Amino acid sequence: MCYDIKTSLEKQLRRALLDGHKDRVSEINKKLSIFSKSEINLYHASGFDHPNMFIYTSASPKEPVVATWGLVPNWSSDREAIWNKTLNARGETIFEKPAFKESALSKRCIIFLEGFYEHHHKSGSSFPYFIKVKEKEIFAVAGLWSEWLDNDGEILRTFSIVTTIGNAVMAKIHNNPKLTEPRMPLILDEVKQEEWLKNDLSMVDVIALIQPLSSEELIAHPVGPIKGKNAIGNKPNVTEEVKYALLESGEQLQMF
Repeated sequence: MCYDIKTSLEKQLRRALLDGHKDRVSEINKKLSIFSKSEINLYHASGFDHPNMFIYTSASPKEPVVATWGLVPNWSSDREAIWNKTLNARGETIFEKPAFKESALSKRCIIFLEGFYEHHHKSGSSFPYFIKVKEKEIFAVAGLWSEWLDNDGEILRTFSIVTTIGNAVMAKIHNNPKLTEPRMPLILDEVKQEEWLKNDLSMVDVIALIQPLSSEELIAHPVGPIKGKNAIGNKPNVTEEVKYALLESGEQLQMF
């Protein structure tokens, strides 16, 4: 699963700034101007709040567009009934699920994150961890997107984050007893980013790209509460390491 993330809209725009054109910089600043300060810096954002983020689509791989987290397929009659169920798209079944199969073939995208959060379960308690890619300030994850026409004739652009089976690091963290296996977002290196956004990929080609990132490339540490009445909220210190006695008594802090 990947329901809780950290990102910055300014950092999400870096792919668009790579060519260094002054007109591109001006356009990027205009895109940012529509957001409030709290929307630009998402130190902790929950998919269930359906934040607006920038995505890069197969239709426009270098130009970011604004999209809402929680994919609403174009055939849906009720946004509210579906978008909490489509925050993530299980990579192994994206061509089987009605909500995702059209987007999996022709509407793929990438989203840039600084990190993501998952809970570790131990002795009846759960402890949030912040996970990121080593030596990477920001990294790309695979997504699917769609456009939906509401009753007022407005087009809503939405996306889902594609997940894959968790690697060894995630297997130690993401041990929810209610789940059959650990999950993690599908993280794409520079080469796979370009592949994911190609318009001419077959179903077989897409499935071949759905592989977990190597464990050696991830780092993680426990953090303070991100849910419930004691949640830290969307604040810079939400990613600071916190030491829990129950974790210190085991191997949770030594495995990274």
